[in-house]
Amino acid sequence: VAYLVVFHILFVLFVWTYWKSVFTLPIQPGKKFHMSYADQERYENEERPEVQRQILAEIARKLPVYTRTGNGGQLGRELYQLRIFHFSFLSFCRCVLKMDHHCPWVNNCIGFSNYKFFLLFLAYSLLYCLYIAATVFKYFIKYWTVSREIRHSSELWRSPEPACLTNGRSKFHILFLLFVAIMFFVSLMFLFGYHCWLVSRNRSTL
Repeated sequence: VAYLVVFHILFVLFVWTYWKSVFTLPIQPGKKFHMSYADQERYENEERPEVQRQILAEIARKLPVYTRTGNGGQLGRELYQLRIFHFSFLSFCRCVLKMDHHCPWVNNCIGFSNYKFFLLFLAYSLLYCLYIAATVFKYFIKYWTVSREIRHSSELWRSPEPACLTNGRSKFHILFLLFVAIMFFVSLMFLFGYHCWLVSRNRSTL
């Protein structure tokens, strides 16, 4: 019963964060943060990267954004990197506030509005796969430690384990479930660790 309770708690959290990641719409920056048509045309027509960076720095100085010291004192209005938003030219990703990436798994742009849900989705997915692998692992060990003679002997009915766990089909199911859980766990571990590193550095994928 305890296994089922923990399983369904993780499952509900997993589904809820996935739902929020999918259906939370990306937020666009306000009109005052948009590049004017003249600035955009000047930036796109310029081919030299150093001049493009200079154009962006000039545009950033005009934005209503202030940098402050630790005690709240104002330093100035200069921003040398437009970290507030990123432009995406994909048809399904418009100008998204603090866009991180377009995730095909949730079919949505991950940015300021749903990055928290995406990070929680990775965390609960990681715990979900780990829990499945941990609860299945003992049956995986059982299949490779119990001999064929014992599993098919006349004493089988005395075993506390269900008889259905001793046939070849269930063995394949357990092996497949363990392999898939571990495979996704390893993949999610690296992805979740990478995004935790990005958060700790106040950076994004783009």
